[in-house]
Amino acid sequence: MKHLFIAGALGLFSLPSLASPAHSFAFGEPAAAAKADRTVEIVMGDMYYEPRSLQVKAGETVRFVLVNKGAVVHEFSLGDAVMHARHQKEMIAMQGQMDHAAMGHGGMQHGAGMKHDDPNTVMVEPGKRAELTWTFSQSAPIEFACNVPGHYQVGMVGKLTIGQ
Repeated sequence: MKHLFIAGALGLFSLPSLASPAHSFAFGEPAAAAKADRTVEIVMGDMYYEPRSLQVKAGETVRFVLVNKGAVVHEFSLGDAVMHARHQKEMIAMQGQMDHAAMGHGGMQHGAGMKHDDPNTVMVEPGKRAELTWTFSQSAPIEFACNVPGHYQVGMVGKLTIGQ
């Protein structure tokens, strides 16, 4: 019983919440959709984004409408390569926790159930739509990417250029 209590208590603290101490980003911040200067639709297919690259201006607020036309859950995450690498490790850890919890009770959809509260990231189920609105503050080399395990590595990443 003591071990169950400890395991349950440890479950209250997920890797993503411990790994994301503060939500501040050098390239901008989340914004309300009503503040958007423009809307950009991004199609998420299986292992690709369309368009594959975007240009925004420093100070611009963009409402991203994300449409998942793929067969599996995908993610849209804004960040630099280092942030994506760190986030991928968190996603692998979450997947490992879920695979262990499933204990062979049927297959899980790739990426399903991976939840987090990062303001620069949104998960989109197959056939669904989601939105993320962001104000870009300064020029920085960033990417938009899917960090579901393996997706980034097979090309589900795009370049986002923030100009002056």
